[in-house]
Amino acid sequence: MSLLDRIDTGSVPKHVAVIMDGNGRWAKQKGRPRVFGHRSGVESVRAVVRAARQAKVRYLTLYAFSTENWNRPDFEINALMEILVSSLRKETEELRQQGVKIGVIGNVEQLPSVCRRELDEAMKLTAENTVLDLTLALSYSGRWDIVQAARALAERVAAGTLNPEAIDDQVFSASLSMAGKPDPELMIRTSGEYRISNYLLWQCAYSEFYFTPTLWPDFREEEFYAALLDYQTRERRFGKTSEQIQVK
Repeated sequence: MSLLDRIDTGSVPKHVAVIMDGNGRWAKQKGRPRVFGHRSGVESVRAVVRAARQAKVRYLTLYAFSTENWNRPDFEINALMEILVSSLRKETEELRQQGVKIGVIGNVEQLPSVCRRELDEAMKLTAENTVLDLTLALSYSGRWDIVQAARALAERVAAGTLNPEAIDDQVFSASLSMAGKPDPELMIRTSGEYRISNYLLWQCAYSEFYFTPTLWPDFREEEFYAALLDYQTRERRFGKTSEQIQVK
C-alpha cells in the first residue's frame, strides 16, 4: 500500500504551510553554485503541489522568499527573481487546468516590476479555481505581517471607524495578509533546521510542526505524504485535555 493510500483524506489538514529550505546546501554537496539548487528546487514545488491535490489538501502556502532574503548577494536575488518569473510563465496554464488558484502574500511592492506583472497575470488567470489555493509568500515575514496589521487597525481607530475595545483575535486576523484563509494546521520545514524563521508567526500559533532532514530539492510526494501521515497520528487539543477531546 502506498503512503497516499494510507492517508485518510477526510482528516488531512485543510492548510499546509511549507518552509522550503536547503537549496544552497544541496547544491554545495554536489559541487555546484547555490543558484543550481534554487533551480532544482522548482521540481519539488511541482511535486508538493501535485501531492497536495492528490491528498485533497485545500490550502498550500510556500515560503518562497523572506524579507531577510533581501540581504543575500545581488546575483542570487536576481537569479531567484528570474526563477520566479520563468516558473510562473511555464506553470500557470497547467495550474489553471488543474484547478489551482495562485495567490501571494508579502510586501510585493519590493519585488521587481516584471515579477509583479507575472504574479498579477497568474492570479487573474487562476482566480476562479477551487481545487487548491496555492499561496506564495514573497518578500514576507511574520513580523512585517503583524506590524502592517497593527498599523491598519491604528489608522481605523484614528479615523474613528473602529473602537479599540472591538479589537480581538478575529478582528486582528482579518487585517493580516492571510485574511479569509484558515490558519495552517501543519507546518513543514525541510533541511533539518528546527525554527520557523519569521514565517506566519500569528497564524502558526496552533500549528503542528513537522521537521525533516531532507533538503528541499530532494523533497517529493512521498515526503509530503509522510508528513500528512505523521500529522494524522497527533491529537489536536487546543488547551483541552485528551478526555475532553474524546468525548463526543
